[in-house]
Amino acid sequence: MSAVDLSVPIAAQAAFDRISLRRLVLIRWVAVTGQALALVTVHYGLGFRLPLVAAFGVVACSVLFNLGFLISRRAATRLGEREATLFLGYDTLQLAGLLFLTGGLENPFAILMLAPVTIAATILSQRPVIGLAGFAIAAVTGLALWHLPLPWRSGVTPPVLAPELVIGRWTALVFAIGFIGSYTWSVAREARRLRDAVAETQLALAREQRVSAVGALAAAAAHELGSPLATIAVVAGELARDLVPGSPHAEDAKLLLSQSERCRRILAELAHRPQEDGSSPYTRLPFSALVEAAGALYHDPRVRLIFAATGVPEDTEPLVERSPEIMHGLHNLIQNAVQFARREVSVATFWDTGTVTVEIADDGPGFSPGLLSRLGEPYLSGRLDAAGHMGLGIFIAQNLLERSGAQLGFTNLQDGGAHVVISWKRDNLETVARHPAATARTPDGSERQSR
Repeated sequence: MSAVDLSVPIAAQAAFDRISLRRLVLIRWVAVTGQALALVTVHYGLGFRLPLVAAFGVVACSVLFNLGFLISRRAATRLGEREATLFLGYDTLQLAGLLFLTGGLENPFAILMLAPVTIAATILSQRPVIGLAGFAIAAVTGLALWHLPLPWRSGVTPPVLAPELVIGRWTALVFAIGFIGSYTWSVAREARRLRDAVAETQLALAREQRVSAVGALAAAAAHELGSPLATIAVVAGELARDLVPGSPHAEDAKLLLSQSERCRRILAELAHRPQEDGSSPYTRLPFSALVEAAGALYHDPRVRLIFAATGVPEDTEPLVERSPEIMHGLHNLIQNAVQFARREVSVATFWDTGTVTVEIADDGPGFSPGLLSRLGEPYLSGRLDAAGHMGLGIFIAQNLLERSGAQLGFTNLQDGGAHVVISWKRDNLETVARHPAATARTPDGSERQSR
């Protein structure tokens, strides 16, 4: 096993969600309203002489754009990344136009140049965010060099900022765009990855539950069809016995009898096979049998898979129901161990009066030391193989097993290889009270091997 968890194949990380046009339009309406109020307040309330016609012309462009989107497209339309990038790029350009008319970086509202980049960082992938950040930095640089004078009261000379102060504002804005944009994008990406990983966990559990449901349906169908099939067999036998020799229907009656017997055998296999391999969702089975059933789902002829079970005392092994969470979680961990093992994987089950523990060890390269403390995070993978595995297996296994009350630990063995310990409190895991008559199938502690 290694820190690379490749047990859940997916082609690639899912594409970013399409962005709601309604949300972007709403944000623009808020911006337009704020811009208009600021212009009116500064010009008429504070007495600063603004180029109102040109400024309101810039604001009106955003109003027209919003109305155009609402008329031409449904508000529920979702935009692709390219369209959303252009949408936010226009907002950056529009704000830069307003700042050009009202003093450039000397205007205190220049800080709003961060807004489109921050919004982009929460909803777009890396490349569009970098593009918008670069565009915003270019706009800030242009505003530092070219802009109309800062509006001021009539008859009063406007203050002239020292070049050092303008350079300081430019530097602060550039660093803020880069830092806030990258930080916001990284946090949003982590949230998206966690959401996608949780969705994969739900799908894995749903698949396992469907498998259990199919087994239950097969067992129920075998039980329900047994009675009418037995009636058919009795009637067919009586017909075959009552027909005179040489009758043209004698062969048909014998064929009907033989086929009904064949159906009876098939239904008997369906009804009894789940109990034989311990996979019936209706039966309670020894916990070690559940572990073996989870490991038997994956085979690799080059690796020897060894199961061992011991208990203190040995005649009190817990009986559990076939839990989809435990089955799929253990399957993922055992499969991961087999994939990275060189020759052998051991799965040891131990129980006592307080706890039940499963230890999975392999002779592979072990977990990467730098990633050992982060195991269980989604998409944590140091290697992407041809099958497109993206490091979700351990995340899914940990989440499913923790739902059943398990605690997981990941370490490396001193002689090499990975070591995973899964432990439950027995009271949480055990589904029925211990009963001497129910322990006939308890393992005797001897080693069992399978390929």
